[in-house]
Amino acid sequence: MTEHGLARKVVKRSQGRPAGPAAADIRGNILDSAESLFARKGYAATSLREIAEEVGVNPAMVHYYYGNKNALLRHVLERTLEPLAAAIAKMKAAKDAPVGEIVHLLLNSFSQHPSLPALVAREVLLPGGVMQEHFLEYLAPRLGGSVPELLMKEQSGGRMKPDLDPGTSALIILSLCVFPFIARKLAEPALDITYDEGGLLKLEQHIGRLLNEGFST
Repeated sequence: MTEHGLARKVVKRSQGRPAGPAAADIRGNILDSAESLFARKGYAATSLREIAEEVGVNPAMVHYYYGNKNALLRHVLERTLEPLAAAIAKMKAAKDAPVGEIVHLLLNSFSQHPSLPALVAREVLLPGGVMQEHFLEYLAPRLGGSVPELLMKEQSGGRMKPDLDPGTSALIILSLCVFPFIARKLAEPALDITYDEGGLLKLEQHIGRLLNEGFST
């Protein structure tokens, strides 16, 4: 698995604005590049020109598709987090919300965009994060903020221990699913953790077993 989950195609400059599939490729490549650079270098230290050069397009193309740098960062976050929020909403509407399914949903989302957790840590969780206010207002309530409700559903159905606090339990689940991607550079050499398909499956199985034995009735 590459840093972006899938290898990114390099798009060469062309005259005018591309249309159809080419335009979709360029938009996706710009988001991939921005996600990686924002996560590695930070928002403030990354320029739109640098993002454009990595993709192989003119900086004006980035402006054309995404406007300014702040808007580009929002698109990077929302590309992964909006579908994740929609999936969580679907789980809220379902009859049950097994902890294993919550774990699978989170790990699957982040395995496709492994730079995103580090980006969220930089620009949302740390003091002064440029996306902190936007994230707290528009995304957090539908993401981690909804997990306690899912866990309460499991408690009310008798599938989760009633003495566990849903908010604290949600924090534990999120930490177990998010931190491995933030710690990747150390986890791979120091702990011999692999982030290929087999390694991620093993991670999901271990987290699931840990939670099931500690959470389930």
